[in-house]
Amino acid sequence: MTDPIDWMTRANARAKGKRPDFLGDHDKERMLSILMAVIGEVSVLRERLDTVERLLEAKGTISRADIEGYAPDRDAGFERGAMIREYIARIMRGPQQMMEAMQTDDKPVEELSRELKEL
Repeated sequence: MTDPIDWMTRANARAKGKRPDFLGDHDKERMLSILMAVIGEVSVLRERLDTVERLLEAKGTISRADIEGYAPDRDAGFERGAMIREYIARIMRGPQQMMEAMQTDDKPVEELSRELKEL
């Protein structure tokens, strides 16, 4: 297992370069950053749960070492890929619909950008 202090140091390291500013509001940017981090963590948990379920089904009992050493076979990898794609599609449904609506609008790009920043 990784040393928690080393992990925390790396996780809290400051990124190089300027922070992206997609929304024009620092509070919204922080919330988006937090939300994306939570989405990533849930994705990892879903894969780990899939590992536990597969090992239990195959062996009936498992250890932490079994979980840590598990490598999905081709079929499991394909199923996981589909699971993650579906998960991301559900998460991105709202933004995707907003983008589709903007493509049908005849508004100038500047006005659409202003509307997005006001959300």
